Amino acid sequence: MGEIALTYEMIVVLCVLGLTVGLFVTEVVRVDVAAFLIMVLLGCLASLPGLSHIVDVNHLFAGFGSNAVVSIIAVMILGAGLDRTGVMSTVAAWILQVGGRTEGRIILLISSTVAVISSFMQNVGAAALFLPVVSRISARTELPMSRLLMPMGFCAILGGTMTMVGSSPLILLNDLMEGINPTLPPESQMADFSLFSVAPIGLALVGAGLVYFILFGKLILPGRTLRPEEGGARGRSLLEYVSRTYGIDGAIHEIIVPPGSILVGQTIDDIQRAMRLQVVATQYEGKTYTSPPRDTVLEAPARLAIIAGPEAVEAFKFCFDLEEAPVLAGFAEDLGPTRAGIAEVVIPPGSDVIGKSARDLWLRKVHGLAPLLMYRGGKAYSRENDEVDFGEIPFQAGDTVLGHIAWDALTRLEKDRDFVVVTQDYPRETVRPQKVGWALAFFALAITLVLFTDMRLSLCLLVGAIGMILTNVLSIDEAYESVSWSTVFLLASLIPLGQAVQSTGTAEWIAHQALIVLDGMPVWVVQAGVAILSTVFTLVMSNVGATVLLVPLAVNIALGIGADPALFALTVAISTSNSFLIPTHQVNALLMGPGGYTVRDFIRAGGIMTVVFLVVSLGALNLWY
Repeated sequence: MGEIALTYEMIVVLCVLGLTVGLFVTEVVRVDVAAFLIMVLLGCLASLPGLSHIVDVNHLFAGFGSNAVVSIIAVMILGAGLDRTGVMSTVAAWILQVGGRTEGRIILLISSTVAVISSFMQNVGAAALFLPVVSRISARTELPMSRLLMPMGFCAILGGTMTMVGSSPLILLNDLMEGINPTLPPESQMADFSLFSVAPIGLALVGAGLVYFILFGKLILPGRTLRPEEGGARGRSLLEYVSRTYGIDGAIHEIIVPPGSILVGQTIDDIQRAMRLQVVATQYEGKTYTSPPRDTVLEAPARLAIIAGPEAVEAFKFCFDLEEAPVLAGFAEDLGPTRAGIAEVVIPPGSDVIGKSARDLWLRKVHGLAPLLMYRGGKAYSRENDEVDFGEIPFQAGDTVLGHIAWDALTRLEKDRDFVVVTQDYPRETVRPQKVGWALAFFALAITLVLFTDMRLSLCLLVGAIGMILTNVLSIDEAYESVSWSTVFLLASLIPLGQAVQSTGTAEWIAHQALIVLDGMPVWVVQAGVAILSTVFTLVMSNVGATVLLVPLAVNIALGIGADPALFALTVAISTSNSFLIPTHQVNALLMGPGGYTVRDFIRAGGIMTVVFLVVSLGALNLWY
């Protein structure tokens, strides 16, 4: 290889590259702002004399319409559609049923599932689809999103190495080798890799990633709690507010009623009056009934979700020889913080319910509200603390009713002029289970187009997304809201930097300097050097660009030292997935916001993962090939 001179443009690009890394590591500004700043800076520099070839100013913003960015937007909409119809809740419930609330088991289930999916579709798509699943699991288990998303994201990237269609570099590899073969002697011609040729390497990498997070996750993963408005944190803050303001315990207890219990045949009203508690849900024959009417007759075996003070709960269990589930298991889906909770409702002047009691109004049956307490004139009336049943007290203007209610029922109650809903910070997602058929059909159509046609990935996914919008699985406004626009700007703004590194010859110059250092080294050292070089390149430019640039170089190196050129080409294609150190990979960028991660989090966890990837991949490549 001839000498490559360092030009003025290359020096400028290297400086911009250093500035980018510096901004990412120090986080003086948010990473999406930093990326946007770099894009604008490149545009300004390209307008100066002698620097016009850094980037094409006329296509500076082309990243916003790139295949990768549009694909991410489309897959976010697809994921929101599946979530809105309850599909993702079902998946989350299954994971919780199998994994319980143990962090290691949940990480294993989520991450391995995403790894398998990403072996047949773009890894960023698999990660985006499982974002709502992880969000719901986090809310129900009170495990921070930051402890679940990074393992899922890393395994999505690793899963892309299990098949030749799992990542863009592997998809390109056979075509690149076919283009190089005519320049090689017959004895050095490279044969194409089949679909599962890389499966052993990919399985080894996924296995290593799972072991890494299960064994060391508690040490390397950040433990940031959820934002107050989300999931378990919201639930805890609400219970604290209820206890502080009204003096009652709003925690839900799951009581198991066995067959033959003397409670069988009793009504909900009988149980509530006798034991001074509130039954907010029942479960019988696998079906859950929230806010069951007071005349509901109890059958067994069943489960009761009750709200009462500790003494009342213990008395209830003792009197009827009942057991309490250690965690909210049977009701985790229907009574989780994302589906139901405690709300405050005020009776306004002029309301038609004035003069009527909660029993007269059948609040449970008509409005789905299980009343826990009524507050009037500085005094709180509850079944637990008062001899009189507050459900029989006629309402007056200004009375506040505290009750347990499903969020979709609270949304409907807000439209009733007889009540004023005080609680506002609750999820207002409208679940549309009747649209699940359309959602699954268009998701299946999108995946089928991805796997079995030559259409662009973004177009395939947009077919599914627009189908969901046209069939009202999602409204167009909900589709806009489902997109993480900070992620879109981060990725689109980094594309011009990758183009500048490649178009100015900076990438080739860096590769040439690395090869000079490797000259004369043993074969395994040279192969490791190629893998490290590929890893560095994929951090600062697209993995596709790094593959296109480095595969021909790796083949020439292999021929020069008497090694297998196909092995060196595959080393490049595998190593360009080793992108964990900073959030420049699409998957890492996607998860950075929802997980609340900083660049330092990626450096800490991703730094070790990068080394693990290099050791395992090189070992598997040489063992298998």
